[in-house]
Amino acid sequence: MSTQNQPQKSYHTKATGLAAKTVADHSEDNDLKLFGSCFCPFVQRVWIALQFKGSPYQYIEVDPYKKPQSLLEVNPRGLVPALRHGDWSSHESTVLLEYLEDLNAGPPLLPPGDPKLRAHCRLWADYVNRHIVPTFYRILQEQDQEKQISHAEELRDSFNTLVGAAHPEGPFFLGDKLSFVDVQVAPWIIRLRRVLKPYRGWPDPEAGSRWGAWVDAIENDPHVAGTTSDDGLYLDSYERYAENRPNTSQLANAINSGRGLP
Repeated sequence: MSTQNQPQKSYHTKATGLAAKTVADHSEDNDLKLFGSCFCPFVQRVWIALQFKGSPYQYIEVDPYKKPQSLLEVNPRGLVPALRHGDWSSHESTVLLEYLEDLNAGPPLLPPGDPKLRAHCRLWADYVNRHIVPTFYRILQEQDQEKQISHAEELRDSFNTLVGAAHPEGPFFLGDKLSFVDVQVAPWIIRLRRVLKPYRGWPDPEAGSRWGAWVDAIENDPHVAGTTSDDGLYLDSYERYAENRPNTSQLANAINSGRGLP
């Protein structure tokens, strides 16, 4: 998708669509506070989990490029998601997902009473973080078309490997219910159509495939949908990544330098 001779789009600071309604529904003060930004997939992980569990919480929308003091008090690096629970605070999306599990409030995302299956889920959640997430950004930030194609092949292979580890019928990772690995990967699945397709030509899933069933299940899950904004928000907010503008984010800088995710 060419953006030459077009005015640059800016990132959004307020959720839209169903996500905006969820923000409004969770705007009142609460002991459990999630600091997030509307276009951040790492935030969406934690947000989906909170919605899934039905936990009472306050959603505090922040501009990640103009880090407010309230966010810096929770995470001195100013990165989202960040969580404050009473006088305790922490950050990093996977850590926060584990914390919400340990609270034992609401339905679990990790299967209870089965240490081996829980370890299996954690293993593949780690796979998402090590392989799928960075490759998504390599495709998006790469300006050379041949390298884009190479990264896209790598991402397809990574998704195929993940599908191979999932329940054979699904539609989710462990079967018919959303669970830990689904929440880990869901924000990037919904950004395939909204970001990688318009900017890099990412194809739709093959009809009738196990992968297609998983994508459909994620797209139609109410907890995912309720934390997802209108398509235009993602198209605008990710243009800076697609053009690989300088200092787009700490994550983008890490991808460009070949470092691990911040």
